[in-house]
Amino acid sequence: MMGAKMHTTATAVEPQADATHHQVSSRPRGRSRHSEAKAAAFFLAPAVIGFVVFYLVPIVRGFQMSLTDWNLLQDAKWVGFDNYARLLEDDTFINAVKVTVIYVVVNITSQTLLGLLIAMLMMRVSQSTVIRSTLLLPWLVPNVTIAAITLFVLDPTVGLLNHLIGFLEVGPISFYGDSAIAIYTVALVNSWRNMGYTGLLLFAGMQTIPKMIYEAAETEGASTWQTFRHITVPLLRPILVMVIVVSMIGSFQIFDTVSVATSGGPGNSTRVIYLYIYEKAFQQFDMGYASAMAVVLMLALVLLTLFQLKLARSNESDMD
Repeated sequence: MMGAKMHTTATAVEPQADATHHQVSSRPRGRSRHSEAKAAAFFLAPAVIGFVVFYLVPIVRGFQMSLTDWNLLQDAKWVGFDNYARLLEDDTFINAVKVTVIYVVVNITSQTLLGLLIAMLMMRVSQSTVIRSTLLLPWLVPNVTIAAITLFVLDPTVGLLNHLIGFLEVGPISFYGDSAIAIYTVALVNSWRNMGYTGLLLFAGMQTIPKMIYEAAETEGASTWQTFRHITVPLLRPILVMVIVVSMIGSFQIFDTVSVATSGGPGNSTRVIYLYIYEKAFQQFDMGYASAMAVVLMLALVLLTLFQLKLARSNESDMD
């Protein structure tokens, strides 16, 4: 009888002890999650505040301004969507869009191809830190400085490039002064500036591809072109799409090189949309119309980015 009572008492105590242990162990776990949430909020707060202050509020304010007629000197007058209707009748704006699209296509195509070439050469020829640093030098130089330097290098009278091509009995060529080639010159100059950085990003992506895949392709007798086309490019797609999207957004925002080198000329051959927005806002003080162009540009970039990400399936990896 005594043994039975002791067994019953021990059995009754065990669930109570387990419950107490569960309560004690759950408290630190709950506190830990609360602490992690507080730490996450603390570290995310600067980014969220920066986004709201420097992006969200200006976007909302810019859209409000686009619905008004405001010259900075008088009170804003509500005009609704009249500024957007003006865009369809503005030949200079339409030309600016065409010039910008030409610049983006030339810049993205040449920059990406040159970046891929540099990345492949670094993979196969040299992975030296000195070479990587050298490739980054043009990217570290501000666009304004690049534009000022190329004004002298490409000058039709005293420019170094014209002296060199003079030995081929070609030229002189006014690279920035000829309306037929001025925008292509600006695009290629910026491609030269950014190709090293693009190449390093693609080179970093190539290093994540397992070497055993290349070894298997080499064993099967695949050529360099076949390996690049069927292995490197598909597995590099997430990085490649990211580079193209970021480069495209930056290309649509080109301003400083054009402002310094050509000021939109000759004629309107290099008057890109960002330069036209600046002229309308801060030279002609037509803030409402400039804001309408900025809103249209932002929406176009958002749609292009979403379309490009969906088309390329950048969130999927062929390595899986």
